[in-house]
Amino acid sequence: MTSCAGSPQAPTTTAVKNNPGGRPGAVDPGLGAGGGDEWKKDTGSRIRVNQVGYLPAGPKDATVVTRSNEPLSWQLRDGNGRVVADGRSTPRGTDQASGQNVQTVDFSRYDRPGRGYTLRMDGQTSLPFDISTQGYTRMRYSALRFFYHQRSGIPILASLVGKKYARPAGHVGVGANGNDADVPCQPRVCKYRLDVHGGWYDAADHGKYVVNGGLAVHQLFSTWERAKYARTGQPKELGDGTLNIPERHNGVPDVLDEARWEMEFLLRMQVPSGQPLAGMAHHKMHDRAWTGLPMAPQDDPQPRELHRPSTAATLNLAAAGAQCARVFAPYDKAFANRCLGAAKTAWAAAKRHPKLYAPDSDSTGGGAYGDTNVTDEFYWAATELALTTGERPYLDALRASPLHKAQVFTPAGFGWQSVGPVARLDLATVPGKVPAAERRAAQASVVRAANSYLATQRGQAYGLPLPGGPESYSWGSNSNVLNNLAVLSTAYDLTGKESYRTGALQGMDYLLGRNALNQSYVTGYGKKVSHNLHSRAFAHELDKRLPPPPPGFLAGGPNAALQDPVAQQRLAGCRPQLCYVDDIQSFSTNEYAINWNSALVWMTSFAADQGTGTARGRV
Repeated sequence: MTSCAGSPQAPTTTAVKNNPGGRPGAVDPGLGAGGGDEWKKDTGSRIRVNQVGYLPAGPKDATVVTRSNEPLSWQLRDGNGRVVADGRSTPRGTDQASGQNVQTVDFSRYDRPGRGYTLRMDGQTSLPFDISTQGYTRMRYSALRFFYHQRSGIPILASLVGKKYARPAGHVGVGANGNDADVPCQPRVCKYRLDVHGGWYDAADHGKYVVNGGLAVHQLFSTWERAKYARTGQPKELGDGTLNIPERHNGVPDVLDEARWEMEFLLRMQVPSGQPLAGMAHHKMHDRAWTGLPMAPQDDPQPRELHRPSTAATLNLAAAGAQCARVFAPYDKAFANRCLGAAKTAWAAAKRHPKLYAPDSDSTGGGAYGDTNVTDEFYWAATELALTTGERPYLDALRASPLHKAQVFTPAGFGWQSVGPVARLDLATVPGKVPAAERRAAQASVVRAANSYLATQRGQAYGLPLPGGPESYSWGSNSNVLNNLAVLSTAYDLTGKESYRTGALQGMDYLLGRNALNQSYVTGYGKKVSHNLHSRAFAHELDKRLPPPPPGFLAGGPNAALQDPVAQQRLAGCRPQLCYVDDIQSFSTNEYAINWNSALVWMTSFAADQGTGTARGRV
């Protein structure tokens, strides 16, 4: 399977005409002449740092773009301009991913908390940054609040998000707006209608997809499970009352409340008993035709449709449902039982229909999310069911999977289309009802993968565990970075070996400004930060009456394939790490998605927990 974090989604906009599935389309003359030189423009200071900041007890690294091949002197200055540390940089030569001649700086020995630090060298001053435990703490909650903003079928309340971001419920049948509580199938798919209200809008469009939803729900559930079981986990930081969501103070951890909003939708996508393909899950539901930008959810006039069931979606439901059962058991036994019943039903249905694939051609009005290899989904579902139940059929299925003893971790990371690593990570970390030998083998696999990522990271002057070739910088590359960092973090949780923790935190620097573009990819975090993300609801770049994306939204990031007209026009000839433009019409580099932000939630929660200075026993 390919490792791909997001589905190509190409709405009909002022820039893109009849362009389903993210394939190259016509460019509207109104875009103007970009000349293919966006990537050559000045990106500010040549010293690239984590613009949010570094943990006092953590690595502190920077990269400088320079013509010099000799070590350079550097100074670290505090917010008052006083020199507090100095040293010499390390030449690294030409960085493959950017084509830049670079050197690196390591100032990890300095650990005094403070605000407004800068690095100075080679006639340059970096953007300011903090040394603090607070940056990741704030980002964890912003990344989690993303999901409330993406909720379908519920008003987004000013009392919770502020007046600027409040909006009425979308897709509840008001006026021309579709009603997700009564959705028919596409022609020739089924003869019934389903109530599939709720859930999260997948990305910039208003579609809802089971395969993306399954992974996103899993990563929120896993954020909670890591907090409970890992050596540095802090469950109270994800507990009841920690988020501004309607369900706060209900006795359930807020991260689980938010995940439940999507889990309920996934359950509704299951084919009812007595119908053809009963127990399977519909692959997706979305508008009949693409809508343009801007378009708030409550204004969407397109009819909504269910698309045919798929084996991949059904196994996502089985996996997410099994995990739901164990995380909700202490808080809502009835809901936990409902999740487990749906999961078992979905597993049985997928076994009856193991080759019902979602086609790449089904891309009108929403992303295709095509997938013709479901070996990994079977492995994931069997693993989650085995961990939750310990029942022999699921243990036998995970052991019989061709992936069970295979190397499931790949250099370029994992996503919705390659979920074998998800199964392996849970098998290694979750106290469940599987034999200890299976768990030990999974743990060894995670550590081997982490070692390979550290080796890759050492060869990257910008400090990320991703190879430098164009094949590594694909649609949603930032989420692939995050998922590789999760493997490093898990290795640290398993072993306590400091090199894994260091590698995970260094990789976060890349996303927050230590990269070839000097760009923070998380909205609201950094001085030079993405803010024109591809979005219908937060389309401030097109309509000044609308807000920009709220803080905590992750941009997809560099995509060397240049899969939208704006990228093709403005980024022609770019080196992989420079193939990004902060433009609302560049959907292949600058969109957001629920499974990208779920990866951000997992990693920012890990990073925030490292600032506490405490550890609670081994997994």
